[in-house]
Amino acid sequence: MKHLRAYLYIIGIILVMGATAACSVSYKFNGASIDYTKTKTIQLADFPIRSSYVWGPMGPMFNNELKDKFASNTQLRQVSRNGDLKIEGEITQYSQRNKSVSAEGYSAQTELSITVNVRFTNTKNHNEDFERQFTSAKTYDTTQSLASVQEELVTQMVKDLVDQIFNATVANW
Repeated sequence: MKHLRAYLYIIGIILVMGATAACSVSYKFNGASIDYTKTKTIQLADFPIRSSYVWGPMGPMFNNELKDKFASNTQLRQVSRNGDLKIEGEITQYSQRNKSVSAEGYSAQTELSITVNVRFTNTKNHNEDFERQFTSAKTYDTTQSLASVQEELVTQMVKDLVDQIFNATVANW
């Protein structure tokens, strides 16, 4: 009798797992919640740099990271026009400012930041459309030169910005 109960218990678990896997809405651990029966494509425009202060590699880094994030974390097909979802915008600010002052009255830390303006359109549900700014900032010791930390900090900020945009557009939490 104990074996029969264990057997029925295992079959019950298998049936629940099978029923759960058959759902049409996809919820992933990466946060994406997309109904792939309605939303199949995404249009990701390149974001031009509109900031007065520029670091050349920043634009391509951002655009590639954004496309890679959606390619690896969704089943959406990337298209050049007429996407079910559309993300476009521009890098509006890349700046640095003194963050803190040492006891001697000199700058001790500098904050580097990037701001992007994003326009999101969901052709399947225009209630989700928005235009919003996203900012990421990192601090470094003023004893270091910007040239020595710039690539690492910009890489971290770009990843953070892309995560913010991804969450705001397809996570829908």
